Amino acid sequence: MTNLHQSGDARRIKVLFPTPLDRAFDYLPPDGADAPPPGAFVVAPFGGRDRIGVVWSPDLGSAGEGSPPVEKLKRVARALDAPPLAMDVLGFVRWTADYTMAPLGAALRLVVRSGDFAVPPAARNAYAAAPDAADLLAAKLTDARRRALVAADPPAPVADIAAAANVGEGVVRGLIKAGALRRVEMDPDPPFAPPDIARPGAPLSPEQATAAEKLRGHVAQGAGAMLLDGVTGAGKTEVYLEAVAAALNADPSAQVLIMIPEIALTLPFLARVADRFGAAPAAWHSELGAAARRRAWRRVADGNARIVVGARSALFLPYKNLRLIIVDEEHETAYKQEDGVIYQGRDLAVARGARGRFPVILVSATPSLESVVNVDQGRYGLARLRARFGGAAAPHVGLVDMRRDPPEKDAWLSPIAVQEVTRALDAGEQALLFLNRRGYAPVTICRKCGERMKSPKSDTWLVEHRFENRLVCHHTGFSMPKPSACPSCKAVDSLHPCGPGVERIAEEALARWPRARQAILSSDTAPTAPAMRDVLDRMAGGDIDLLVATQVVAKGHHFPNLTLVVVVDADMGLAGGDLRAGEKTFQLLSQVAGRAGRAEKPGRALLQTHQPGAPVFQALKAADRDAFLAAEADGRQALGFPPYGRLAAVILRSKDESALKATAEAHRRALFPADGVEVMGPAPAPIYRYRGEARMRFLIKARRDVNVQAFLAAWLDGAKTPNAVRRTIDIDPYSFL
Repeated sequence: MTNLHQSGDARRIKVLFPTPLDRAFDYLPPDGADAPPPGAFVVAPFGGRDRIGVVWSPDLGSAGEGSPPVEKLKRVARALDAPPLAMDVLGFVRWTADYTMAPLGAALRLVVRSGDFAVPPAARNAYAAAPDAADLLAAKLTDARRRALVAADPPAPVADIAAAANVGEGVVRGLIKAGALRRVEMDPDPPFAPPDIARPGAPLSPEQATAAEKLRGHVAQGAGAMLLDGVTGAGKTEVYLEAVAAALNADPSAQVLIMIPEIALTLPFLARVADRFGAAPAAWHSELGAAARRRAWRRVADGNARIVVGARSALFLPYKNLRLIIVDEEHETAYKQEDGVIYQGRDLAVARGARGRFPVILVSATPSLESVVNVDQGRYGLARLRARFGGAAAPHVGLVDMRRDPPEKDAWLSPIAVQEVTRALDAGEQALLFLNRRGYAPVTICRKCGERMKSPKSDTWLVEHRFENRLVCHHTGFSMPKPSACPSCKAVDSLHPCGPGVERIAEEALARWPRARQAILSSDTAPTAPAMRDVLDRMAGGDIDLLVATQVVAKGHHFPNLTLVVVVDADMGLAGGDLRAGEKTFQLLSQVAGRAGRAEKPGRALLQTHQPGAPVFQALKAADRDAFLAAEADGRQALGFPPYGRLAAVILRSKDESALKATAEAHRRALFPADGVEVMGPAPAPIYRYRGEARMRFLIKARRDVNVQAFLAAWLDGAKTPNAVRRTIDIDPYSFL
């Protein structure tokens, strides 16, 4: 495979830049140098300045390619001393762009978010103890100096030595001046310690051992996807870490990616992986600082980082030899990227494995219907864990009919829930009040004129946050102090909160159980991963009696003394017209209920609902997931919805409503009949005005065997958008707002 084109005596190379353009550009190689190979990082003039790009392989194609005259070509300024992207990474970029219908350069940007990662950083000054340090200091070897000398092994910068030794930096600089500490150059991106593959894993139950052996066999087979389906508390992590060990053992250069959906899970999970393999894995998520991200990126690229734990974006790291992907909590909607290049991380992980001919393992206690159907149709393998580890029983789920047992006036907890929480607290056990709604109240309304407070330039409600006395939009991020008077009718003290959020439930809980140690957990009250971990650790350690929380508490957490979960509003996930509403509700409430009774004490969950006869609640009560999924599958199949059909969305947005409506109409006129394709719209988006832009949507439904991307390309090619209108394509949409 070559990146050279002959045009007379000129050698051309293609360079792709991480920008939202759908083509690579022709350049000449650096003056006096050989042409860099495909995947190499280069610096080239582009857009009036030098930019970092990647040498592209013409064999992978590039839309809009041409052959400018040689005399018009610019030269690449220089090639960078960085490991080139592997050809399978370039191929995955090409495939991602084609599948998501995103510009090729935008797909490359998923891999090369910052060109700085490809620039080797300058070495840092570090200091190590001189061999004769003790002699040099003689009688002046104080306890503080002794601690600093010990902290300089291995060599470290001044600030790190001082922090490790618990001394001031002046002590360290005094040792340097005395010659007791000597300067050495340190790689600012030190390699990760290699995993100890021979290190034994945790003891497994017979059922776990059987599942682990099945996963090891899947790894040895070398390709395909497998679902590890295990109830909450079954010990799925210990099982799939055995598959990780098998992959690392089979190939001394193999790399493994473990994808997890939530940043809050990262730190404790990293500790579990480090305990299993005796070495910390590379982490990749949005909370990392620039230096940590650069280190992880470079060590993944050169193959040193053999185990990577990360969010969905870790899928696009520049792996040198990726041989296994684990997608934990594979059902989680957090794997769906909703802006930029829009993609579903789980599905792209399966595609990455298929392209690279290596195995992918999907893990969940409540697997997605897509994965379940793929198992049923023989496309995925299956390993199951039906029992909780250590013999713990699954929690009993009960339904509270809020029509028959309503709460007191201005309260949100039913008498039954109040009674059960009181009983749990009196027994010295923990309780969880779950409501997946942040803030104090979801809507603020004027009791005099009926005005509902909305975010400026958006059709989104402002949520009251009483602790901060602010109104906040959770869609746009807009925030303002709560007014003392209605902005519409000017009535004073007329703005009234409607409905509960976690803060309002916490207010009620504090009034009912004032002596209980209580805490609230949401992304508002714990906005950073460390703050979130602090609450979770206090709950796990028994320092909290009653926790009021949103969905951040639903997965991956073990609270030994938690015996009761109360779902305050079980119905809220069923509203909104989402085709996956029932499935998402079942998954979320199963995961939340599964937090209870994970140790020796039995657990129970109460679901407060106004529609106890709904199939999803009956299935939760009966603990009959398979029957629920079968009914859900029948309904989707009858309507031709995923996974039995395909969906795509085309969203048009503009600040100019007349231009938007004219463009939507032009798109409608450009439609043509296509076998197996139905196009609905244009229709205003449910949230029509968002961040100052109005939005119109088309929804495309197609048979599973239809190439929906080809249909969209042909249709949209005949429906151009003016500069005032932006168009977004979402293959396999999860959000319909």
